[in-house]
Amino acid sequence: MNNNQNAVIALLAEYKKAIIELQHVIHDISEEDLTFTVDHATTNPDCKSIQTILSHVVSSGYSYCVYIQNFKNKNTLRPEKVNRSSIADYINDLNKILKFTQETFAAIDDDALEEWDASKKIRTSWGQLYDIEQLMEHAIVHILRHRRQIETFKTTIKQLH
Repeated sequence: MNNNQNAVIALLAEYKKAIIELQHVIHDISEEDLTFTVDHATTNPDCKSIQTILSHVVSSGYSYCVYIQNFKNKNTLRPEKVNRSSIADYINDLNKILKFTQETFAAIDDDALEEWDASKKIRTSWGQLYDIEQLMEHAIVHILRHRRQIETFKTTIKQLH
């Protein structure tokens, strides 16, 4: 990191904080509760259980960096989404995402974060256009939203036991 990365450092610090908060929320989830289907009504396969949510969060964490790396003319492939059988594996995956994200931003200066020209923004698979800063802000909020969802799932599971 260098003096031209003050905003990058701030984004990465908030991203790390979001990951640590998520790890704190999930650390005590049993293997049984991890795979328990909480939401039978949803049509979103990523939101049926804590396991599917965490697999989605991990996969998305890689996707954000892959978008940025490919935007910077690298040819990076996103790892396949994997359903893990233990919280320890997800905590390890989240640590790997954090490291991958830090490596992705090692050569990105603050002046590369914002882009006003829509033709020079990153187009995601869901059709949204982002500059690097907006994509990382989305990545942070994505973790926060799913952390809240997991907290709700934990409460629901506890009520059912």
